[in-house]
Amino acid sequence: MTQGIRPFSFTSPGALHLEWGSARRLGELMAGWFSQRRVLIVTDKFLHQAGLLDPAKASLAAHGFEVTVFDDVVADPPEALVQSATAAGHNARCDLVIGLGGGSSMDIAKLVAVMLVAEQPLAAMYGIGNVQGQRVPLLQVPTTAGTGSEVTNITILTTGETTKMGVVADQLYADRVLLDAELTTGLPAMATAATGIDAMVHAIEAYTSAHKKNPLSDAFAREALKLLTQNLVTACTDGGNRQAREAMLLGATLAGQAFANSPVAAVHALAYPLGGHYHLSHGLTNALMLGPVLRFNLPKAAPLYAELAEVVMGQQQGDTAARAQAFVAYMEALMDASGAPRRLRDVKVSQESLPMLAKDAMAQSRLLINNPVEVTEADALALYQQAF
Repeated sequence: MTQGIRPFSFTSPGALHLEWGSARRLGELMAGWFSQRRVLIVTDKFLHQAGLLDPAKASLAAHGFEVTVFDDVVADPPEALVQSATAAGHNARCDLVIGLGGGSSMDIAKLVAVMLVAEQPLAAMYGIGNVQGQRVPLLQVPTTAGTGSEVTNITILTTGETTKMGVVADQLYADRVLLDAELTTGLPAMATAATGIDAMVHAIEAYTSAHKKNPLSDAFAREALKLLTQNLVTACTDGGNRQAREAMLLGATLAGQAFANSPVAAVHALAYPLGGHYHLSHGLTNALMLGPVLRFNLPKAAPLYAELAEVVMGQQQGDTAARAQAFVAYMEALMDASGAPRRLRDVKVSQESLPMLAKDAMAQSRLLINNPVEVTEADALALYQQAF
């Protein structure tokens, strides 16, 4: 008997809607999607004070929604933010949550939607599959094209000075996702580059993940990488370009769906300590570590990199090794062209801290196990040195 398809599961949010300018008529859309009317919007002060929420809030009010805004979200959000956002929701008797912003806002929104009705403490939710019960309805509206948080079931919280912990549970998948790339047009070039590379890392690591890679995650990852690589530089240099912005946002979302089902690996494991110790953005830390990890994985991942070379370059000539090397070179050239910082020393990481970072990276065992090549602490140190 021939071997069939390896068993797999693939889970996604309830529904996805892409439409330029749709946040301006959010109330009209929400009225057709949800029966609840007391909304908690979870966002950050910059977006709120810049007026980015104003059209959405006006539309919600016009369609009978009572709106409460929690805008205290910060990068690398601490546990306390979940508690304070939940308290704001309780005080206003909110029965519906909207995460509107970058990955941190959407991550907090996921847990707040659970905590508003939870009988379980947050501390008991850490880990995989430990969330009990259900949540209030949840809509996610990303304003960056990178994290994919809008379509994942993961929230990462800062639990100490430099430590992070994750909650992974199916309850964190949103009921609906609204993709309005008009909200991303004000994103600066550097942030566009970092978040775009972050999304590409998601696609690449999902495609090469050692354990849960499957035909659907592969399809999402390939299409994501195609959209992202073809539009990254244009989005960075011409921020108002609608075609590029929509392609980047859709690509980031597809990459998020890919890695939600086929988890990321060593790039992320090495990126997290950089974020924890140096408070660098997640997208930037992924961008800094991608090149070294791609080269490190080449001996084992070459056949898959060769397939991705065809996706992004149409590269069909040459043997597997040559195509794989061409893919790595292409990705590094693309990152150079994006304008993102390319060396750890460029973002004030000290060489003396590299051994500490390598030791901390080893704690990311849930990620490292997905890498196609085993990573030791000595390997991690060598990778940081290459990135330095």
